[in-house]
Amino acid sequence: RALYRYPLTRMTDPTLDYFINLGQIQEDDASHIQWSHATNSKHKVVAALNGPCHMIEADILMRGNEPKEPIMAHPPMRDSDITLQEWLEKVKKQNNKGIKLDFKSLEAVVPSLALLEKVSGDWGAPMWLNADILPGPQGTTTPLEAQAFLDAVGSGASPVVLSLGWTTGWSAETDNPGYSWAMVRQMEEVCRGLRHPVTFPVRAALLAQSFDQMKWLLQQSDRYTLTVWTGQEDVFAVEDLLPYRRHFGRSKIYYDLPDSERLELCNA
Repeated sequence: RALYRYPLTRMTDPTLDYFINLGQIQEDDASHIQWSHATNSKHKVVAALNGPCHMIEADILMRGNEPKEPIMAHPPMRDSDITLQEWLEKVKKQNNKGIKLDFKSLEAVVPSLALLEKVSGDWGAPMWLNADILPGPQGTTTPLEAQAFLDAVGSGASPVVLSLGWTTGWSAETDNPGYSWAMVRQMEEVCRGLRHPVTFPVRAALLAQSFDQMKWLLQQSDRYTLTVWTGQEDVFAVEDLLPYRRHFGRSKIYYDLPDSERLELCNA
């Protein structure tokens, strides 16, 4: 099914409005959103539900042995103490946290979406679906096949935010290339016909050399935002992100960063 066959009714990102209406944040500024990362176990999801985060991020893949079903785990792990179904049941009971589900395998997408459809009817919180669908700077892992992923998520009735990224890498003590013009133009071509709001997860350590490309990308649609993230070993200067903070509307960039860096940007 071609991308242009998706319904033409365009959706807007409900994330900030949701937390403003709950009184959890006071202004239309995405830097106030706090994140829980790699929430892939029973212990971590309980901690996240009882913590200050607004958005709970977790990884999904298919269990490596029987019974084959979607579980919460990040490669190279192939098993977990919690399935996606159990995870959703726990989060839904509280139902004031948004979720970001990061798909690590294409085979997990369709059965996961079937589970999401079962809970989506009375799910009021933001729901983000994330996948790396294109090769990016120094990316070494194979991206999920873009058309197959988008066909699966595009057929769902639930209002979701699509978080569509590039595979990337970063190395210390070397010049790391940023996102090229070819990369952002390819991504925009993929996303142009989608009805969903789209956020592009971009690696903080690569943004100093990518400002013009990201400026152009955000100008292509009011449905687009950025979500800035960092790897555990990455080194970046908060100063390199200040042009993004100053140039773009404050509702346009989420900062999925450690609280010290996020708060520094929030106060900039």
